[in-house]
Amino acid sequence: MKRTYLTFLCIALLGFVGCDDDFTNNPRLDGQDLDTYFLEEDNVEKAVIGVYDLMQFNYAKDWSSVFLVKLLPGDDAGAGGSGPSDQQQLHDIDDYNTVSSSNVSITSNWDLFYRTIALTNLIIENVQDSDLSNKDRVVSEVKFFRAWCHFELTTMFGEVPLRVSVPSSAEDFPISKSSRADIYAQIEADLLDAITNLPEKSALADNFRVSKGAAQALMGKVLVFQEKYSESLPYFQSVISNPSHDLEANPEDVWNINHEFGIESLLEIGYVSTTARDWGNLAWGGRNESNLHIQLMGPRGDGIFDLTGTELINGWGFNLPSSKLVNAFDAAGDINRKAATVMSEADLIAGGGSVDPTAATGGVIEDYEGAIRIKYATKTEDTSNNGVPELNYSTNFRVFRYAEVLLLAAEAYNKSSQDGLARIELNKVRNRAGLLDIDSSISGNDLFEAIVDEKFLELAHEGQRFWDLVRWGKAATELAGTGYTSKNDLFPIPITEIDKNELMTIEDQNPGY
Repeated sequence: MKRTYLTFLCIALLGFVGCDDDFTNNPRLDGQDLDTYFLEEDNVEKAVIGVYDLMQFNYAKDWSSVFLVKLLPGDDAGAGGSGPSDQQQLHDIDDYNTVSSSNVSITSNWDLFYRTIALTNLIIENVQDSDLSNKDRVVSEVKFFRAWCHFELTTMFGEVPLRVSVPSSAEDFPISKSSRADIYAQIEADLLDAITNLPEKSALADNFRVSKGAAQALMGKVLVFQEKYSESLPYFQSVISNPSHDLEANPEDVWNINHEFGIESLLEIGYVSTTARDWGNLAWGGRNESNLHIQLMGPRGDGIFDLTGTELINGWGFNLPSSKLVNAFDAAGDINRKAATVMSEADLIAGGGSVDPTAATGGVIEDYEGAIRIKYATKTEDTSNNGVPELNYSTNFRVFRYAEVLLLAAEAYNKSSQDGLARIELNKVRNRAGLLDIDSSISGNDLFEAIVDEKFLELAHEGQRFWDLVRWGKAATELAGTGYTSKNDLFPIPITEIDKNELMTIEDQNPGY
């Protein structure tokens, strides 16, 4: 069952918004005193739902979402749209060499994650020493998200300010960058607390909430990113041995509306099609509860893509699949998973559709390389006629799932010289895709390369590819000729942060920006 996240109103935290004497001294007429708000369990639950609400916003904020920004530097999709000037900041990310510290989408990601961290800190500080019966679970739940947000930030930006408290005044807002070692240490501490008190997935009261298994899986991933492979394995083993977690039967099931918050899901961001959005009430830049990104990524209309025979709806043409991805599916003989991920132009035409480049601006379909997406596609079953169908997609973002855990575990086993166990986890993913077991003679670096290839296919269009290439040291090779340079391994710290944070200067900017 879908649940519409509620917007928690206590987001305007001191030190995270502009302040003046009126703000700090005069109480809001429509507010509630924080000294009493967190004394009631129901209010605490609303605050926790507010974190989920912010996560929903983070991953689907018009053209500045985490989903888009993490995906675009990879080699599995291109920015698309109507041309290079259509949301130019996204093309800048996609093309690498014009990324700047004032890129609005990158800045948005920074601000969104710190806003979410701010709310988690507010909840922790007001609940952890209380005698509320839901205290332990609540603190663990929001610590998971504080860890998640810091992990996303350090992955994208490197050394960043580590915020684990609510500033008591505007003067307390400025803090310097922390080392990645310190950031990872805090992430691990938060996840250990989350693992201790979060319920198993089978015991969740609401299917959208995070579980102990999600925290264990994230801990394993965080350790792999630090190359602490042997340390990560017990966490992966706990998830893999738990019958609450498994792969869906078929690749297409993962993305089917009937399998939302399913057995493969570890962290899933929910959306609904019940808010009846139309061109008059669409909240541009705001919270719609529906997933506008699905419309953004649908094949463009205007006579360019005729989708007859596909049960898809035309969209706005962003994030078109790369030919490199399509060719990788074909080279692997990966028929079933390919069909759940992309559709070639030949298959589109065979089904009764067509492609007309002459209808595009300048006769060129921006970033079109012969395929449209099926994963996160504009499917008629995922929207509603209550309002404008194109604006009411209920498609959930599956941002962390069991298949990734298996591939991370395979990598960790391989790097720990346990290739037999690595092949077992890798084969689970291959078999679900309809592929045979990998040859038992493949080991060492050859096995690692097979895991890399498998992850490219399994997690296509999920925003993981580029960040894996960076940590594996493969970005320069895989992205050769694209405009990528080593400075692109990290995004620039937003100039707005350097301007407002007195303990950060231009010398704190990431190299090359």
